[in-house]
Amino acid sequence: MNEKDKMLTGQLYCGIDNALMKDKATARKICSRYNESIEDNKLRESILSELFAKVGSNPIIKPPFKCDYGYNIYVGENFFANFDCVFLDAGKIIIGNNCKIGPKTMIFAVTHPIDSKTRADNINIPKDVIIGDDVWIGGGAIILPGINIGSSSIIGAGSVVTKDVPPHCVVAGNPAKIIKRDI
Repeated sequence: MNEKDKMLTGQLYCGIDNALMKDKATARKICSRYNESIEDNKLRESILSELFAKVGSNPIIKPPFKCDYGYNIYVGENFFANFDCVFLDAGKIIIGNNCKIGPKTMIFAVTHPIDSKTRADNINIPKDVIIGDDVWIGGGAIILPGINIGSSSIIGAGSVVTKDVPPHCVVAGNPAKIIKRDI
């Protein structure tokens, strides 16, 4: 099994594998083209369709946008992400319908081993991030690897989400804690 197959099946993989580095370079070229494009929603939707695994209708991402691979990102209908978002998508990043993401938000679907010797070997661990429908993520939030955010929840600006978020909740802080339920 090659390193890309390991990554795509959720296993430990070497992050500096030549084939994966080529995939990252391709994603960066597509992101650059997207970031330099004029504000033409059809053109930008076409570029996102080339980059992402799935794109619903009416996606809007305000440039600049950065990601590792793109092919592990799935976004639903009416997706909006404001300026300067970063998605590290070694694991899948699955975002539901009608989701809104504030500027400078980071979503990490990859982490590193705790063991320093293994980490020194450039080993990474993909961990999917799943975001339900109708979620609003405030600016500057950080979503850590392996997190599930339930539908209709709100993540406060600047929050660091370290644990799963149930549906219909407001969470905020570092680490993010539930501050309101059943919204």
